[in-house]
Amino acid sequence: QVQLVESGGGLVQAGGSLRLSCAASGRTFSSSTMGWFRQAPGKEREFVATHSWSSTYYADSVKGRFTSSRDNAKNTVYLQMNSLKPEDTAVYYCAADRSGSYYASASYRYWGQGTQVTVSS
Repeated sequence: QVQLVESGGGLVQAGGSLRLSCAASGRTFSSSTMGWFRQAPGKEREFVATHSWSSTYYADSVKGRFTSSRDNAKNTVYLQMNSLKPEDTAVYYCAADRSGSYYASASYRYWGQGTQVTVSS
């Protein structure tokens, strides 16, 4: 059974940092098939970051502030979030087993339960 478990969310002041983790079990996923999304209250789930074989893609809204990385030995991906803004407040999800456009949530088969990130002004 595939499980994705996110952790690392919390409350932080604007300008602060958080690091999210997503540990996958039940199967090994390549970094190119995993991604990060977020969903703010009243808004649709939106793409945050993902990897391809040679590049990492970020949403324009987080480019230069967020960094996605992976520890293959731990089957875990990370999202380092710096210079956080109140508009980054959302539930953050990791997703795996992508088949299709990397920025489309429908392309991912497995999802974690999400972790809340709240940025105060």
